[in-house]
Amino acid sequence: MRNNLFLILILILFMLVSCKKNDIPETSGISTIDNTRTLGQTYYVYGFLFSEAKKVSTLENPPPDITIDSDGTNLLLQADNLNYSFYKAGEYNDAASAEVAFDNLKSATIQQSEWEGLASPIKENQVWIYRSGTIHYAKFRIISVIAEIRSGNPYAECTFEWEYQPDGTLTFPGK
Repeated sequence: MRNNLFLILILILFMLVSCKKNDIPETSGISTIDNTRTLGQTYYVYGFLFSEAKKVSTLENPPPDITIDSDGTNLLLQADNLNYSFYKAGEYNDAASAEVAFDNLKSATIQQSEWEGLASPIKENQVWIYRSGTIHYAKFRIISVIAEIRSGNPYAECTFEWEYQPDGTLTFPGK
């Protein structure tokens, strides 16, 4: 009987340790993306997927919500979801003002005609709202950008603070 009890306790402990956690992705943070092309069976870049709070390649399913690129003069963010997906909520003279505006942006009302196909040009201290193909929203603040020529090609990099709203509304409750 004592051996059976010990065996049952071991099995219970094993089940508790091996149970799968239901990890909920973060809904805010800071990330950096760039347009470095990588060759696998085809070329791909890494963008950012707000719903999973991580960088993903353009070959993954689901693909990234946003990727960055350069037209040789300006940096731009693009979405591959067949929607006009970007709305510039503001552009500020300094990082402190942009951060305050980002933090104070708790909700928005945006007319259909105000959405843009690309976020361009991307500059530091801008605040944007993104609309996904599944009509979920994220707000993001451009912290820094790099635009230069690397290996003979236009290089684009963007660091941004973001907050995702998974319930499909344009209300951002904050951290």
